[in-house]
Amino acid sequence: MDPIALIALITVALVAVIGLGLVAFRAGRGRPAPPHATKTGTTPLPGVGDDATPPRDTPKRTIATVPLPEDISSDVLVPPVERPAPVAGRMARLRDRLARSGGLGQSIVALLSRGGVDDATWEEIEDSLIAADIGVTVAGEVVERMRAAIRMQPDVPPRDLLRAELLELVDPAADRSLAVEVPGRPAVVLVVGVNGTGKTTTTGKLARVLVAEDRDVILGAADTFRAAAADQLQTWGDRVGVPVVRGPEGGDPASVGFEAVTAAIDTEADVLLVDTAGRLHTKTGLMDELGKVKRVIEKKSPVDEVLLVLDATTGQNGMTQAKVFSEVVDVTGVVLTKLDGTAKGGIVVSVQRELGVPVKLVGLGEGPDDLAPFDADVFVDALLG
Repeated sequence: MDPIALIALITVALVAVIGLGLVAFRAGRGRPAPPHATKTGTTPLPGVGDDATPPRDTPKRTIATVPLPEDISSDVLVPPVERPAPVAGRMARLRDRLARSGGLGQSIVALLSRGGVDDATWEEIEDSLIAADIGVTVAGEVVERMRAAIRMQPDVPPRDLLRAELLELVDPAADRSLAVEVPGRPAVVLVVGVNGTGKTTTTGKLARVLVAEDRDVILGAADTFRAAAADQLQTWGDRVGVPVVRGPEGGDPASVGFEAVTAAIDTEADVLLVDTAGRLHTKTGLMDELGKVKRVIEKKSPVDEVLLVLDATTGQNGMTQAKVFSEVVDVTGVVLTKLDGTAKGGIVVSVQRELGVPVKLVGLGEGPDDLAPFDADVFVDALLG
């Protein structure tokens, strides 16, 4: 055979073989896969994907058949309600903490006990009074009266003379009672102050004071701007079983105050405590808003008490704040926080002199029951050490 004809024949044969192979491959792609082989006497493995679908005759489990815990202890879901410590005697019980601010009396007594007190010594005494935040004007008055008392009563111990002078400055005759007893309606107490003085904590602690006196209390969370302020107040309320009226974060605080006083009236509560947002006294808009909160509440009920919370460690800087708040909301009493561990005890005198309103409560520590009604005699004795 001619070589050229032989090559042509071979080429045709190869093309035919390749064509048949492609046809067979394409036909095989659409065929189902063979079933899995199962050994005799064994249980097949559970299927996956579509094979995992349960048989149609399998009974479905409804929510009614889902087993629930048989015993859920209530004290796990709801924290137990606490019984606050009695209020009576708190100042005396916490005397040791307050005595840490006794540098004022102790240093002056030491100076007066030297013997032969001269002008330089009196200047040191005046400096000590000023350093204790008693105020420059008041410090000068105290020194003049002490000098006269020592001349007229040389046999009286200097400590006794100083105690009498400090007691007069603190004014033991001032009415420090809280206006929480109002016939026929709930007493309304508004808590105000600058940022960081501890208003919400003070409101919670005051609720504990009132609960310890067997009063029905409602809390109003009118601080709608500080993150988690309402949650913080809610925690205080939950601990002593006191309901909290709150609104949305960033909502109108005046609206919350109005709803709170409405709830207090409807439930015939004894006292409503309204916690307000902290604000700088220099922010005119925020101070106007505070005035609005008070006015809106008064559309429903009079405000019986406005407590200004001051940080005792701020000293004379707190006086300017106090004056502005007093002008906007007519402050009726002062709560001094962080009084423990500071030598700034003279701030009590300054506040009362500048505002003309008494210090009614003092914070003596971080414990939940470390808020005490102010007692002038115990306070002065603690200052003297």
